[in-house]
Amino acid sequence: MRAKLDPLLRRVPSALLVLAVFLLLITASVTYAVNELRLYGYGFDKWDISLKTGIDRDELTSIARQIRAYFNSHSEPLEIRATIFSEERDLFNRREIVHMKDVKHLIWGVYVVGGLSLAYLLGRIAYGFWRRGRSYAQLLAGDLLWGSGVTVGFVVGVGLAALVGFDRLFLFFHQVSFANDFWMLDPRTDYLVILFPEGFWYDATMFVGLLAVMGAVVIGSASGGYLAARHIRGKGDAHQDGVSSRDKMD
Repeated sequence: MRAKLDPLLRRVPSALLVLAVFLLLITASVTYAVNELRLYGYGFDKWDISLKTGIDRDELTSIARQIRAYFNSHSEPLEIRATIFSEERDLFNRREIVHMKDVKHLIWGVYVVGGLSLAYLLGRIAYGFWRRGRSYAQLLAGDLLWGSGVTVGFVVGVGLAALVGFDRLFLFFHQVSFANDFWMLDPRTDYLVILFPEGFWYDATMFVGLLAVMGAVVIGSASGGYLAARHIRGKGDAHQDGVSSRDKMD
């Protein structure tokens, strides 16, 4: 029994590294999207949010900045005043404010998972080279290549699901991610969903997927290139050894 378990146990560090690469690429992409004001601005312009809400475009940018600052702070609750059709008022109601607190916790969870993934990745790489020296590079490249492949496969799967039925995917995400129903808002009256309609989240999902794939391609290309170069170099060395052996025999 132990003989059967040992090979599996030896694969655990590599499996965890593959998982860490996947989680880091996804969480880093989400983190970038959450904090990228140009993504907010793109959505405001594409979906004519200023026209629909009566909020000036510059003030929409200010709102996006305040939301970003809220996500990255300990301040509670989220209180934003806005001029809506020439009338200054509170932008969000109680349900929206509670939901945004839940969203903040979710984003902080993304930050934590990303940080832990990066810490494991760096620690594992440092330990691998300390324990095995330069020979660890080949194993590392293979694990990084696998992590990149898993990421691309996951993104493609989610992308296809989004293309087929993003509304169902979006609903499933909320049902899994939130333990209450404060996310169930009225798109006719609640400004959180007026500012950020479902179309915005579709675009944001595709943006996150694109970032993750780009990162995976960079890591995968570097790792695959290293393995290919090593393979070619190994074949060349073997050929040279064969030639040397024949020369000695002659």
